[in-house]
Amino acid sequence: MPTRLHTSAALAPLLACAALAGCQTYDFEPVPPTALSVPSIEKTIAARGNTPNLMLLVDTSGSMLEPMNSANPNCRSPTSGVLCLGEGCPAGCPTRWSALQGAMSSFLGANGAFARIGLALYPGKQLVLGEQCGGTDSLTLDLPADDNTEALQTHAEAVKAELHKIPNHTRGGPEGGTPTGASLLYVGSQPQLQTDERSDFVLLLTDGLPNCNENNTSLSCRCNKGECTDPYEWLGCLDQDGSVSAVRTLRGRDIQTIVIGFGADTASGDGPAVLNAMAEAGGFARKCQADADCGTGDACDTRLGLCQRRYYQAANQDELATALRQISERFEGNPCLIELAHDQFPPSPGLARVLVNGEGFGEGDDTWRLKPGVGVELLGSLCARVQGSSPAHPVRIEVRVVIPR
Repeated sequence: MPTRLHTSAALAPLLACAALAGCQTYDFEPVPPTALSVPSIEKTIAARGNTPNLMLLVDTSGSMLEPMNSANPNCRSPTSGVLCLGEGCPAGCPTRWSALQGAMSSFLGANGAFARIGLALYPGKQLVLGEQCGGTDSLTLDLPADDNTEALQTHAEAVKAELHKIPNHTRGGPEGGTPTGASLLYVGSQPQLQTDERSDFVLLLTDGLPNCNENNTSLSCRCNKGECTDPYEWLGCLDQDGSVSAVRTLRGRDIQTIVIGFGADTASGDGPAVLNAMAEAGGFARKCQADADCGTGDACDTRLGLCQRRYYQAANQDELATALRQISERFEGNPCLIELAHDQFPPSPGLARVLVNGEGFGEGDDTWRLKPGVGVELLGSLCARVQGSSPAHPVRIEVRVVIPR
């Protein structure tokens, strides 16, 4: 098994954000015979193979009981005008939690076999300074043991059932703050998410901005949890730095973090800047080639091949289901396309090389090309060779890139 390397001072590591449904591994190894220590990406493609790991990290903070759309007149008391909460909301006013349950039900019911899916919920039950502000300290459901389609779908149904066990109710339902950084560090420490055999991902689904960090070192407090007064001041402060740092820690372990913002709080104010920073650090930012790829109200940075809003944002149940489908489609993508982050592209094709089962190929019409803003695209007979692979005859692909600093 290749040995993972730390990045040298002269070169940036090559990491790929593409994930194919059940058929790839990513490892780092030295590239002989050059005198430079060059990290490489290794990818094994087969019709059926090593399905990627995907740990869902779902926000169950108290704000999940708020209405999905506070402007919906059905969500306010006809007498007092006060917004409803949880079980107090009528059928015509879905809460964030009921909308999440609905989106997850339809998505997992139809697409549960694209990855080995596990589930963790946050915050945990432990108290911090008397507040339910502790990060998750357990997995609600671990990753499945089997890779066959039936077992994966059965496990996805179990994930769905666990989400539905949490009532849309102020008693026994979502509660507490949003300790995102601590929760990411916990799931990222699980050995089953640090594998050489599979690609590893955490999907963060949150309706609010991170807080609950009693060690928050920010010089100023941007309060996003009720009142930020002593002794709870720092618990309610925005924890952007701590959460982005946690995402980077996972990335250093070859775990990519996918970020979905859900509801109004992540779409305005500090939300876009915070979640953008997390999405960029996580290695799974939204890619594009034109404005149309990014959706209404967004634009494509064609120089980087990324949408201006790097994270996935959903304002309702249908949009959340769409975001989940788009993510799964990236997992199941073109076997002849190896996606690269914007900072992983070599300055020129001459500084990249593709090896197939140990045989090296330079750029060419029948081999591969760099697709701007996307990655390495295999062409002609080389692509056909990959498409014709099978579990008995897998194709091993390595992309090696030198990026001078």
